[in-house]
Amino acid sequence: MNNKENKTFNPEDTEKSFQFIRSVVNPLFRFYYNPEVIGAENIPADGSIVIAGNHKHIMDQCSVFLATKRTIHYMAKKEYFDGKFAFFFRAAGCIPVDRSKRDLSCAMSAMRVLKSGGAIGIFPEGTRNKTDEFLLPFKSGTVSMAQKTHSLIVPFGVAGDYKFRSKNLRVVIGKPFDPSKMTSEEANKKLRDEIGRLMLEAQGNTDEKSKRKGA
Repeated sequence: MNNKENKTFNPEDTEKSFQFIRSVVNPLFRFYYNPEVIGAENIPADGSIVIAGNHKHIMDQCSVFLATKRTIHYMAKKEYFDGKFAFFFRAAGCIPVDRSKRDLSCAMSAMRVLKSGGAIGIFPEGTRNKTDEFLLPFKSGTVSMAQKTHSLIVPFGVAGDYKFRSKNLRVVIGKPFDPSKMTSEEANKKLRDEIGRLMLEAQGNTDEKSKRKGA
């Protein structure tokens, strides 16, 4: 998808296709991976929200889809829109991100969703964490979008193994918070702390004194 297409992104265009995909993917995902979802009630039923969490696997967003009936427009690297599954990402209402530069058209599309009262899904780490670090450094885009559109941020943490009938795959949704009265640094730190805490909870470890790499 090129920049011109991205600039004319209309969230209403993918509402029906997203809900259709969700109705097919959710039961298959639930059966195959057997995830446990905790805190689904923390996702507001309406109003603009940015749902943000750690990124360990390509299927992380599907875990969040199980927690709400809302359409969530996820930010996805533009390479996904050039492959054989490009139709899927477009139909699911994903917004392509060019990670090689500061992608202003992507940001404009995301903020258009938020200004219309919609939901954006994003991974503040910017990429999947394939390292031994607990969390990668956070990008500033999550907080920036939320502050500019007066949106709430809903943090989540995912932990466990993506395998058939997993016994430990768990996503924990935290309570939303309003970053509008914080500095960007304060809000980004709160987001990182919250996601880290939720990851520990998802791992079954709620001891706040636990040492975390990269914290």
